[in-house]
Amino acid sequence: MNVKKILVPLDGSNCSKRALNLAISLAKNKDITISGINVLKIPMVYTNKIKKQAKIFSEIIIDDASETAKRNEIPFKTRIISNGYAGKEIVQYAEKNKFDLIIMGSRGPHPIAEMFLGSIANYVVTKSKIPVMIVK
Repeated sequence: MNVKKILVPLDGSNCSKRALNLAISLAKNKDITISGINVLKIPMVYTNKIKKQAKIFSEIIIDDASETAKRNEIPFKTRIISNGYAGKEIVQYAEKNKFDLIIMGSRGPHPIAEMFLGSIANYVVTKSKIPVMIVK
């Protein structure tokens, strides 16, 4: 498998941080570019203040990942997608941009989400035509 482009979905969880670190390890001393993506789902009923705070949180997640990649001298691109189901957006973005590999965490940052055994990761694994590596 010839990997040149890796997509890492980022949600601020420890699992997604470990996924980024694994992608960085794979990219070291190789011609591999990593892209981080954060899907921001903001229900219409939220106030503008809450929407603004959610966007700031997404930017913090992406900035933190960018700094981690920069410290490791790895080319890193970022993207924040607003208002979509994370699993579907990740799969569509990966296929549209012709990534070779998706490396993602098994679970999100919220304890309630963990009850669903990583429903977003499960969606990506089952729907993606691109190879997916899950990190615990």
